[in-house]
Amino acid sequence: MFMNRQLLQAIGALILAPAVAAWSAAAEPQRPKDGGALQAMSASFERVARRVAPSVVQIFVSGYGLSDGEAHVLTEQQGTASGTVLDSNGYIVTNAHVVSRARRIQVLLPALPGPDPRGPSFVRPEGVKRDAEVVGIDTATDLALIKIPAHGLTALTLGDSDQLKQGELVFAFGSPLGLGNTVTMGVISAVARQLQPDDMLAYVQTDAPINPGNSGGPLVDARGQVVGLNTMIITRSGGSEGVGFAIPSNTVRYIVDQLRAKGRVHRGVIGVQVQTVGPTMAAALALPQAWGVIVADIDPTGPAAKAGVKIGDVVVAADGEAVGNVREFGINLYRHPTGSTVALDILRANKKVNVKVPVVERPEDPNTLMDMVRPEKNLVPQLDILGIDVDAKLATALQGLRKASGVLVVAMSADASPRADRFQPGDVIHAVNWTAVTSLDGLRKAVAGLKDGDPVVVQIERGGALKFVAFEID
Repeated sequence: MFMNRQLLQAIGALILAPAVAAWSAAAEPQRPKDGGALQAMSASFERVARRVAPSVVQIFVSGYGLSDGEAHVLTEQQGTASGTVLDSNGYIVTNAHVVSRARRIQVLLPALPGPDPRGPSFVRPEGVKRDAEVVGIDTATDLALIKIPAHGLTALTLGDSDQLKQGELVFAFGSPLGLGNTVTMGVISAVARQLQPDDMLAYVQTDAPINPGNSGGPLVDARGQVVGLNTMIITRSGGSEGVGFAIPSNTVRYIVDQLRAKGRVHRGVIGVQVQTVGPTMAAALALPQAWGVIVADIDPTGPAAKAGVKIGDVVVAADGEAVGNVREFGINLYRHPTGSTVALDILRANKKVNVKVPVVERPEDPNTLMDMVRPEKNLVPQLDILGIDVDAKLATALQGLRKASGVLVVAMSADASPRADRFQPGDVIHAVNWTAVTSLDGLRKAVAGLKDGDPVVVQIERGGALKFVAFEID
């Protein structure tokens, strides 16, 4: 039967062939000889791909990350993502979530450009792999700058994302699902998409297919200029559903410049929590306008409180520039260097008040402390914790600690006991069996002689209160 089916298929092909040929011959004269507009459009797409592809790298990371099933438990993980070459001397931008907590970062440079002499159907060999080091990470914008020992790389140019228009054609490059050197096409769906009303970061939304592994790859316009850095998708299936997001190129430029110069990003604060004033709030408070930000909370020891700012104040301008929402307020503060002052125009009981407030450095976000942890350096196996030293800077960031010393519990190891009567991330260890603990080295010495079954009492600080935790080593 298999042979008969083959014979029938062959006969069918012979019968159909003349008809196909005749149709093609009839249709051919009606097509422009040069392929027309479609061929020209295709050629322009190819030019963009040839220009951009040499500047897109694949990133391989291995390290420790939080377990999907157990919060605050570190497990060994591996992954791949993408990166964008922004400088010929080896500087590459990618996402913070790609390289944070990575023990090793490797960058696979693309193979040399140009057609394969054997023909387009042949698979080109892989490029060169290089170890990379982290220059700086900014978790607030999910951006990271890494560097490899290389020179003469092909770098891309950052375009002006403020000039993007809805419906504009864009291309997403990267390594989706580990498949390197991939390009997809779409349009700008929205130019400034906030995922939450008061989010500080507004994304470029696109329907160009973006999948896991595209993170860190460039979103480019029809000229091949980077207008965004692919960072996330919203999906119900786990794959691309046409709702992808990229960090705007102007944000990338601002953050990368600071990371390259200082290794970190400065952000000024004045010690207030604000919310955007909307129509409902404005009507309820009888405000003369439905915009601005209202002070919802204030640090009683912060600069704003000391300058006379009060809960319920509505900030309508900063340094003479109108403040319409939380994002505009935050951006204004971020531009101020530490020690400078910001002049606030405030509505208080519908009366105008002018207040000058000193700007201070934003305290370290405790959530970013995970980026400082390396299991081989920070693990205390007897207690199944990963800890870091509490120094003066960290004590200031954590605010309200009884002592500016000790060991901060950042995460639990994968071998940690599931019982809840031991440690939690955020605990600060001050003593073990009455031996004072002021550092990670001191903690290791205090538990060095403990064996399985030995009882131990650990003094910790949790939520501003001291507490004893007693258990047996296991």
